[in-house]
Amino acid sequence: MSKLSTEERKFANDFLDFVNGGITQFHATEQAKLRLQSNGYTEIFEKDNNSFAGVKAGGRYFFTRNQSTIFAFAVGNQWKPGNGFCIQAAHTDSPVFKVKPISKITKGNMLGVGVECYGGGLWNTWFDRDLSVAGRVIVDNKDNTFLSKLVRVNKPILRIPNLAIHLNREIYDKGFKPNKEDHCVPVIASAIKQALSDTGEQPPSAKKQKTEAADSKQDSQDHHQVLLQLLAAELGVHAQQIHDFELSVYDTQPSALGGAYDEFVNSGRLDNLCMSYVCLRALIDSSVDLSQESQIRMVALFDNEEIGSSSTMGAASNMMSSVLTRLNGAETLDAAVRSSLLVSCDMAHALHPNYPEKHEGRHRPEMHKGLVLKQNANQRYATSSVSAFHLKVLADRHCIPLQKFVVRNDVGCGSTIGPILACNTGIRTVDVGVPQLAMHSCREMCGTADLLSSYQLMAALFKEFKSIDDSLVGAD
Repeated sequence: MSKLSTEERKFANDFLDFVNGGITQFHATEQAKLRLQSNGYTEIFEKDNNSFAGVKAGGRYFFTRNQSTIFAFAVGNQWKPGNGFCIQAAHTDSPVFKVKPISKITKGNMLGVGVECYGGGLWNTWFDRDLSVAGRVIVDNKDNTFLSKLVRVNKPILRIPNLAIHLNREIYDKGFKPNKEDHCVPVIASAIKQALSDTGEQPPSAKKQKTEAADSKQDSQDHHQVLLQLLAAELGVHAQQIHDFELSVYDTQPSALGGAYDEFVNSGRLDNLCMSYVCLRALIDSSVDLSQESQIRMVALFDNEEIGSSSTMGAASNMMSSVLTRLNGAETLDAAVRSSLLVSCDMAHALHPNYPEKHEGRHRPEMHKGLVLKQNANQRYATSSVSAFHLKVLADRHCIPLQKFVVRNDVGCGSTIGPILACNTGIRTVDVGVPQLAMHSCREMCGTADLLSSYQLMAALFKEFKSIDDSLVGAD
């Protein structure tokens, strides 16, 4: 049997560690932060002008916003204001169910957790899966201070059960069309078991925890006590210290290599932690030596792309423009912008073997054939002949596969943060992505080999963008 190369397997396994750890946008940002810190990047803070003022040529830095968006950059030793940026941008969020502010639901003597649909998920794929919750919790330290902590309940505490075929004979004729409000409520416990647990004999510590849950800052009228108790146990705090939280539902099945030849990655959140990881690794690995670099290499991983990016931590905010201004200075910013390139990195649609008619006949990206260059005449993607030029040159130079994609004229085209950032900054922008199947499903699928080849192209871009750009004449 043909096997993955050692390099492909090593890269894929490290990605699996990243995506298995990045179960929410908060955890994905934390995973990125840990990798940056272990590779010598210094954390700076947006609210501290001195930390930005201390940025120097040859340095490597990062900062976060809202614990869900992260910027990392490496400053070339030869950099000076006006020289420009090479930027790769992706996003940390994925379509999920999020726990409602008042989640306490009891139906048919079963305890449910009220959830809200975030983004455009294939919600039917979340049924009959072993689910849990993760996110961030605001904890009361009992000394007039509060701490924002990440939490992950690492066991399958939730499940959205399907309706048996015997009670839903119309499913074959009319399809599976669950009502997102009524039919997508995860079950966490039975009412009778909760009642017995509340009245049964308990050890003193368990009794104390239940009393504290009832007195929690998160009103027990808002959430089932069992949910608060599980969170408190994971955090190592008393339930009464839980002041507030933002929780997402996640699938507890780990990401894994699949297929007879380990040629596929089967995972949730490929859109868009796959591209987030590729960009991050490309920056870290390409920036070990900055002695000849005259620009700033940057990666930006935004939150809220799946809902339009209009938030303080989204790509539609002032964040990118503000950061570029703080690093470069206003006086030479226009010159820097015109000397820059931004790569919008978001997953692409691979040709589906069971639905080949969904792709335009001459633009059919396949798995194992490399990164996809995405174009749209109506600017749903920001790619132009000039912005795509650099990647095409690099792909030819290094024999790295690169594919082309446009959507069919009779199918609506999705979009990315590319057009948003291009509009907000004025930087030439190109849209790319690793091809995948089942986008926005609870479990998605992409090609293992595409991870490494995409990384190689993105790393080469960081290293060689400036020299290639200097060779392009007549394009303003």
